[in-house]
Amino acid sequence: MCLLLAVATLAFYNPIAHCGFVYSDDVVYVMQNPAIRSGLTWQAVSYAFTSVNTGIWHPLTWLSHALDFQLFGQNPAGHHYVSLLLHTTNAVLLFILLLEATGAGWPSLIVAALFALHPQNVESVAWAAERKNVLSMFFFLLALWLYGRYARRGGTGRYLGVVSLFALGLLAKPQIITLPCVLLLWDYWPLGRMFARGSSIAAPSAPRSFQYLVREKLPMFFLAAVSALITVWSQHEGSALRTLEEYSLAARAENAIVCYVRYIAHTLWPVRLSPIYPHTGSPGFARMAGAFVLLALVTFFVLRRRDLRYLAVGWFWFLGTLVPMIGIVQVGEQAMADRYAYIPMIGLSIMLVWGMAEVAQRTHVPNAWVAVAAALAVGIMGTLTYHQLSYWHDGETLWGYAARVTERNYLAHAELAMTLNGEGKFDDAISEFRASEALYDYPPDQILKIGMYEQRNGHLQGAIEQYSKVSNGSFNPQLRSTAWIQAGSAYVQLQNYNQARESYESALRLNPNDASALGATALLAQRAGNFTEAVDRWNRALRVEPSDVGFLLLADALRHAGRFQEAQAAEDTAQRISLNLDGARKNAVQTKLFFGDKSS
Repeated sequence: MCLLLAVATLAFYNPIAHCGFVYSDDVVYVMQNPAIRSGLTWQAVSYAFTSVNTGIWHPLTWLSHALDFQLFGQNPAGHHYVSLLLHTTNAVLLFILLLEATGAGWPSLIVAALFALHPQNVESVAWAAERKNVLSMFFFLLALWLYGRYARRGGTGRYLGVVSLFALGLLAKPQIITLPCVLLLWDYWPLGRMFARGSSIAAPSAPRSFQYLVREKLPMFFLAAVSALITVWSQHEGSALRTLEEYSLAARAENAIVCYVRYIAHTLWPVRLSPIYPHTGSPGFARMAGAFVLLALVTFFVLRRRDLRYLAVGWFWFLGTLVPMIGIVQVGEQAMADRYAYIPMIGLSIMLVWGMAEVAQRTHVPNAWVAVAAALAVGIMGTLTYHQLSYWHDGETLWGYAARVTERNYLAHAELAMTLNGEGKFDDAISEFRASEALYDYPPDQILKIGMYEQRNGHLQGAIEQYSKVSNGSFNPQLRSTAWIQAGSAYVQLQNYNQARESYESALRLNPNDASALGATALLAQRAGNFTEAVDRWNRALRVEPSDVGFLLLADALRHAGRFQEAQAAEDTAQRISLNLDGARKNAVQTKLFFGDKSS
């Protein structure tokens, strides 16, 4: 059975060998991370334990990426196959721990096969940056398996092994922080440590009180608390946490309720799956109320059916393990993510598979029919997974697909824009930035960046439109001043020097001592033949921000004004402070040419 499970997983995931790295986290985590790209060195070890890059402290994950580079270099196939081997191992571990805990071979195999081949888990396996998901799950399942042996046989060594595996899992990703609670569920069923009657194994463990079982796990609750504090701190350091002004507590709670139901829907009907689902604020009262009623009804039902303990365990496994990722503490801009269901979907699978087995047994459905239905369900999931992997071939394919299968997905358009930019398709990238902007009210600082991108790639009129949005819509004087300065430079490129002058003057009204605006107006004044004003503006600019290029341009303006002695003094100052005078002279000439001044 283990061999069958492993072979099926590797076969259906075979297209992963042709997947590359995709833009976004793969770039930050892997391709542009010099500490990790150097391989498994002391620099990588130091970085792994001190870095909170991307807002997560996960040293074991960093070390695994460094080892990948040591073994495979920049070949993405090697990185992906390590994640696939971990996922395959996780599926086998899940089968073994379920088999040992319940004694039910076929239901255990089906749950493990659904986990292995469910398309919702493709994101965790095919996204190189999600190594943390499959790696932390490995330690989570090992800890759960060893806990089953500890529950039956006892032993300090086994208990310390469970705690150690939990600690290692937290060092890979804090998503497994709920393990102590899962162990309490495991005590209820299938181990039957809370009440022996609920056990699924032939020789149940001695029943214990609830208080005893909680005390038994206090060291793990302590580790979970420490991990939670470190996670919140690292997310704050990485600027990943979102404020209540951005997402209110009510909007977060409403979104969480709706997303619980969306995760169930994706588990039962895994189509149109996307690597990102943007948070759009409150989902609306009707959707929230309907989702709440459904969750309440299922909860009421599983609590009533105490004779079918696997229902309560599966349901609260699903609800509980999603809590850290459900969005009450909002990290990033996503409402939900398929990778977040990697652990929680096991709970739903237990409910479904054991429930169907119960129904089949009570209604005397022939075993052959049950086997055919199970094989068909697993085969469909595997086929969908095989197809889903085709979208992970490259960033352009992935984000284009995401934009098509989701509505108003501004994040997908933005990721596609950055991917196209990296490929040198600048015009297409600008179109995608525009599409993203049309779907989402970006903050002024982001609009400013889009404008700068358009300006760098020759879309000057579009850039001016973006700068106008910032200068007219932002309450931040510094941001508005920067937007006016950028608009001035775009007008200069369009050779609309009067409009450029007005833009720079608008910036100076907001910040009279802005050196770049003062220098620009000095150059425009000199171009117009107003050398006295040019000298005055350069003197003001150089008092704020002295530079060798600035003094050379001041000397040029002074010479045109006939003030040769002062010009020589400015030239001498430039020579005294410059580290590369020839380079400064070339820069000064290029600056004059940019502003349309071709005079010598």
